[in-house]
Amino acid sequence: MTALRDLLARQIAADGPMNLAEYIQTCLLHPEHGYYATRDPFGTAGDFTTAPEISQMFGELLGLCLAQAWMDQGRPDAYLAELGPGRGTLMKDVLRATATIDGFPRKVVLVEASAHLRGVQADTLEGTDVDWVTHVSDLPDGPVLLLANEFFDALPVRQFVRGKQGWSERHIGLQDSALAFGLTEETRIDALSHRLEDTGTGDVVELRPAAAPIMDGIADRVAQGGAAIIVDYGDWRSLGDTFQALENHAPVDPLARPGAADLTAHVDFEALSDATACQTSAMTPQGVLLERLGITARAQALAQNMSEATLDAHIAAHRRLTHPQEMGSLFKAIALAPHGASLPPGFDLASPT
Repeated sequence: MTALRDLLARQIAADGPMNLAEYIQTCLLHPEHGYYATRDPFGTAGDFTTAPEISQMFGELLGLCLAQAWMDQGRPDAYLAELGPGRGTLMKDVLRATATIDGFPRKVVLVEASAHLRGVQADTLEGTDVDWVTHVSDLPDGPVLLLANEFFDALPVRQFVRGKQGWSERHIGLQDSALAFGLTEETRIDALSHRLEDTGTGDVVELRPAAAPIMDGIADRVAQGGAAIIVDYGDWRSLGDTFQALENHAPVDPLARPGAADLTAHVDFEALSDATACQTSAMTPQGVLLERLGITARAQALAQNMSEATLDAHIAAHRRLTHPQEMGSLFKAIALAPHGASLPPGFDLASPT
């Protein structure tokens, strides 16, 4: 039982069931009881661990990847940006890895809605020229070198279940005073008309309404110069129920303790790619990308002066980031670049459709 659960129950009793996106939005960002408003969820003491917290190599390689894209474009007057920057670890590693590159941007803009996490990021990036904004639409105009690692998975999703004639939306209501899942009446959903060809009765498709406007905002700036790299867990084209809750690094009932658990769903990379007018790469598994960027050579260089205990953890981190049975295949990446420019290193052109 949580304070937010009582607030949600009263809201549903007064206004009726809410869709899944409304539930996720409230659970994560409620100003007083929301998950991101009340805690630092990252690392072993939190509920999940992201790639930058596993090893410095992740941020170093992505930073150098952006730096090469920036140099290939003639060093435009760009700034660095990150969406959902967590503790600021990824950006700190990017800045360190690129510190000796003459003229590389040092101005940083972070897109972060949580006041608590902004404070953590300020401590991590002490001494750095940082501005914070709440929305992608608030980013400065002009060329940008942008990263988004595990950002889109936290955006709320709506879930639709295929019926015989159309789609029913999954919603959350009350059953015997407890939060419970239910379905709306079956209806036609124009946004899912193209999915009638590859789904059958009972299949679940997830839509992320906020993703397309965000991708459009990123593309507006990348089109003026620079590049963007998006890394998240998911696949090409949504299919199936991927909604999940994590608390203390373990799956939990997403309705049991609203505001106390992280809520996410897999990212549909096809939808992200379709939402941008920029040049967009093919989807690349994280492990493949990191190997192309030289993670094994970097790991070997870092290992030279490590003690046995540190070396064991270092080897485990390399495996976790790259191995297909760990993050290497579950996590994917796409890159954006202006039309006519080279994609960042490690990325392939998307196949024509």
